[in-house]
Amino acid sequence: MDETNSLAVSLFSEILMADQLARSRLSKVLPKGMELSHFSVLNHLAGVGVGLERSPAQLAKLFHVTRGAMTNTLHKLEVAGYVHIRPDWDDARRKMVAISPAGRHARDAALAGIVPLISEVVSDLGQDRVRATLPILRELREKLDDET
Repeated sequence: MDETNSLAVSLFSEILMADQLARSRLSKVLPKGMELSHFSVLNHLAGVGVGLERSPAQLAKLFHVTRGAMTNTLHKLEVAGYVHIRPDWDDARRKMVAISPAGRHARDAALAGIVPLISEVVSDLGQDRVRATLPILRELREKLDDET
């Protein structure tokens, strides 16, 4: 294996292992019954703004999952009372999703558990090193996103 291939394998091995470890640690601090996928959707919807909604298809595309997987996640969030799903008034075949007040509360509770964990990691690595790494990770994400 040449040096470029070896470097590429090492890079992706580290990214995949870091992803696995991060998901494992984050899952442990989420409120009981909440999965990382639930938090991710709630966090996105909370950032969208009051009165703005997304369709399940838009969310599936954003999170790079199948529509079926997103429908399953949204169903669990709806049963928990964390999202409101309504028909799209302009196109009855579509639905629209918005975060509920209970969903905002659940997202905030999840953040309360997550923030100390991720802040500790940033503190241990050093803010300057993390700040310097972000543009590279962002560019890598964008490059991978362009290829999907």
